[in-house]
Amino acid sequence: MRVSAQGRYPSRPIQLLVPWAAGGGTDAVARMIGSLLERDLGQPVIVVNRTGGSGVVGHAAIANAAPDGHTIGMLTLEIAMMHWVGLTELTPRSYTPIALLNQDPAAVLVNAAAPHSDIRALADALRAAPPRKIKGTGSGRGGSWHLAFVGWLRAMGLPADHVLWVPVEGAALGMQELASGGVDLTACSLPEGKGMIDARRARPLAVMAGARNSAFPEVPTLKEALGIDYAAGLWRGIAGPPGLPAEVRQTLGAALDRVYRSEEFQAFMATRGFGVSFADAAGFAAFMDRSDAAMGQALRDVGLAKG
Repeated sequence: MRVSAQGRYPSRPIQLLVPWAAGGGTDAVARMIGSLLERDLGQPVIVVNRTGGSGVVGHAAIANAAPDGHTIGMLTLEIAMMHWVGLTELTPRSYTPIALLNQDPAAVLVNAAAPHSDIRALADALRAAPPRKIKGTGSGRGGSWHLAFVGWLRAMGLPADHVLWVPVEGAALGMQELASGGVDLTACSLPEGKGMIDARRARPLAVMAGARNSAFPEVPTLKEALGIDYAAGLWRGIAGPPGLPAEVRQTLGAALDRVYRSEEFQAFMATRGFGVSFADAAGFAAFMDRSDAAMGQALRDVGLAKG
């Protein structure tokens, strides 16, 4: 990989801000990207977790950073959702998009000791339970995994608030809640649940996608198991604050393209079960506009959008 010329960008270490807790899927992807960027650009890339406010704190830190390219960050689907629910005025257009690198579908997981043998048994239990008797988690209220889960509830004919949602700062904490018995189910990506799955403390029941995840071939889709043709998930990409100079945008964009095409990145994503999807700056901007419009409509549909 190429090392930047002395005296040109970057001239000092780069901070890569992550709006979610260490140990989750976003953190894992960011740390792999950071390590490969560091080798490519010839400067340390330091991953910094800026949690809080259901993703608002970290996303705000990215938007408010100095526009010199030495502080960038990982945007997640939440930036296309948070302003719709009144958590922030930030939108996807509050940033300089650089590259999209990842898309992942949601999955439904239960504690390994749960009585539900499969997703149909859980669906039957949800339908039979009094409202808010069953507890779920995986993100903040109105976050990516909450909205994905609410969409599944609605697809089954259940109200959006039928399950009591326990907000957490990221899927890593949601999986801890599930393993400790604090909640009955978690909605998050399969890669984010991999640690608890491998430790036999959690069991995946279904994935909200059009096809199975090749890293988890035993986990059926909702359509296969329940006949419900419903898919939902999240995305992750790298962006900076507004006003990044053209040289910085071009340098980072080219470096991230090389990172994405590297054998190390592709192998890491495949091994962990993360989905790979690349778009350059212009493509990422258009993608976020579409995501923003779709999330606004979805949040209105479930009664979570403000105004």
